[in-house]
Amino acid sequence: MANETSEIVLSMQDLREVTRYAAESAQEVLEIFERAHPADSRPRDAIDAAWTFARGGARGKALRDAGWAAHKAARHADTAAAGDAARAAMSAAAAAYLHPLADAHQVKHILGAAAHAARAVELIAGDDRDVGAEHIEQVRRRVTSAVIDVLERYPAAPPGGGRVGELLRALDEALRGRF
Repeated sequence: MANETSEIVLSMQDLREVTRYAAESAQEVLEIFERAHPADSRPRDAIDAAWTFARGGARGKALRDAGWAAHKAARHADTAAAGDAARAAMSAAAAAYLHPLADAHQVKHILGAAAHAARAVELIAGDDRDVGAEHIEQVRRRVTSAVIDVLERYPAAPPGGGRVGELLRALDEALRGRF
């Protein structure tokens, strides 16, 4: 395993695969945000920008700006579930900016959208952790070997991060060695 100062080789296709997986995860919970804030398109715009990149589009200012806008939408969300749904959208856009450094925090770029999505569905279900665990299992089943290949280049997910961090680590542990 590489140390924190080691550089990891990432291709543009690797970044597109990771971003596609993140966009799928965020898309699954977008309606949670949109039900709470029907006039706010920022999370949808971030997911759309992530999909555009995943399908071959540019990784530039528009993608980065859409991610930051979704982050602002999360901060102003009326409910915790809507906030996590918007953070999933922000994480989808941020996935395109996975850094090629062997730093455990980079795992958040790969799996953060899925972890925030799991937390959003947990909260909608009355903070039912079984619902979050079931969601993690669903996103584990749809991961591709390309995403696993990228994930395994990085150290395991870092400690901390509250419940979202727990969900992130649960998914990380479930995915390593799967393929």
